Amino acid sequence: MPPIPVKPGVYRFYAHIIGPPALITAREHAVEHGLPVNTDRPLYPPILQEWAIQPAEPVPGAPYVISLADDFDEDASTNPGLVVTDQKLWANNVNRDQWTKWTFAPGIGGLQIIDEKDQLALKAGHFGQQIELVTPHKADFHQIWTLDFLRPIDG
Repeated sequence: MPPIPVKPGVYRFYAHIIGPPALITAREHAVEHGLPVNTDRPLYPPILQEWAIQPAEPVPGAPYVISLADDFDEDASTNPGLVVTDQKLWANNVNRDQWTKWTFAPGIGGLQIIDEKDQLALKAGHFGQQIELVTPHKADFHQIWTLDFLRPIDG
C-alpha cells in the first residue's frame, strides 16, 4: 500500500498504549546519541512534545523529516531532528541531511511511522521507555500513532 501523505505542520504524536494519553517526548538531558525520545503524559506547557513534520525534499511523494517544533532560535535551524541509532529513537541537532526520513502507513485505528531506510516502525512501550524501531505489524497497537495537527510550521 502506498504511503499516506501528511500535511506539513506542527503535530503532537499520540501513542496507542493502554492508560492515559501518551505523547512522543524528547527528554531534557542528552546522552549517547542525543536526547532519548520516549512516551510521556502530556506536559503543560508541552515543551519537547510538539514536532514539525515537513518533506525531506520539495518534490511530491518525498519522505518526511521530523524535528522538535520548539523555537530554539529564530529560524528553528538548530532544532533537533529525529534520528535512529541502534533501533532506538533520538532527537539530535546533527545536520538536516542526517535526520531519519519517514513515511506514514495505515494501521488499525491510526498510522504507522516507518523509517524509510530500514523499513522499521516506531513502537511505544510503557511510559518512560525509549521508543524502539521494529518490523512493522499493522495489528500491534504499540506501533499505531495518532497525529494531532496543531498549526502550520510558520504559524
